Amino acid sequence: MSSRQSEIPYSVLDLAVVTQGTTISETIQKSRELAKHVEEWGYNRFWMAEHHNMENIASSATSVLLGHIAEATSTIRVGSGGVMLPNHSPLVIAEQFGTLAEMYPDRIDLGLGRAPGTDQVTANAIRQDRMREVQRFPQNVRQLQTYLSADNRDSRVRAIPGEGTDVPIWILGSSTDSAHLAAELGLPYAFASHFAPQQLMPALKIYRQRFKPSAQLDEPYVMPGINVVIGEADEQAQFLSTSMKQMFMGVVTGDRSPMPPPVDDMGEIWNMHIKAGVEHMLEYSFVGDKERVKKRVDEFIEMTEADEVMMASYIYDHQERLKSHRRFSEIMQEKERQIK
Repeated sequence: MSSRQSEIPYSVLDLAVVTQGTTISETIQKSRELAKHVEEWGYNRFWMAEHHNMENIASSATSVLLGHIAEATSTIRVGSGGVMLPNHSPLVIAEQFGTLAEMYPDRIDLGLGRAPGTDQVTANAIRQDRMREVQRFPQNVRQLQTYLSADNRDSRVRAIPGEGTDVPIWILGSSTDSAHLAAELGLPYAFASHFAPQQLMPALKIYRQRFKPSAQLDEPYVMPGINVVIGEADEQAQFLSTSMKQMFMGVVTGDRSPMPPPVDDMGEIWNMHIKAGVEHMLEYSFVGDKERVKKRVDEFIEMTEADEVMMASYIYDHQERLKSHRRFSEIMQEKERQIK
């Protein structure tokens, strides 16, 4: 394995997942606690994602939560994974993230997606002309870049705060469409392989082949997502992962209830059709003890030639969730020490 594959940064995606029996206030405080721990454990970024009308996800007001996270930490980069730009005015997003950048300099990332982050009825409630804005996504990304640049100072419409902060923008995606755009704009590319694995490799190939250097980025930079559940032993990890599987069952069936506790036998809960759908979505989910997960992560990094990897760990018990994140950091740091 090359040193590049062994020394890559590792980051965390947190959705502020609400678990059964837990309040939203408690969920947000757990996200804040997680951020403080992963900063200590060497993680590079802590991202949160915009979702709406879901009982099991409390990160709808993404920029507000990111301020809460950034205030509790001091070095880790904090950002959106992502903001669903067609839901918003580019000017307002520039102002929100520009404000964060002024409060927490050189620590804020702005990941942008074009999906609604919700169902179509809710998407229409958020913005009735949303489909028009989906078509305008490339232009709106460019407009957002303009608002965040110092060159916009002579414009009649200015983002204050925001102007001159040049908050780093990422393109998020789960298909080859996003790869074309990220390459054309010369922006870093985060792929949602943690729930949409099918087009990962074709998208990365397109992005790298078509990449055009930009003021923000000289060379392609790829950060794919993975799910990780690391237990003391394989059996414990498999047990803990059943909460994640039940949560993804909800994606398949439309049930967005709070994430349930783990169960002994998933066979009693799902049928073959739902099982197949969930397992397809979770193709890049690595479950087991540290040794097993390390092997799978090594293979994934080698396959994707990732520049950075972003993990999510959906576990019902908060302390076990913290342990999973700590064990993943130990895996990544062991990889570094092996090279040195």
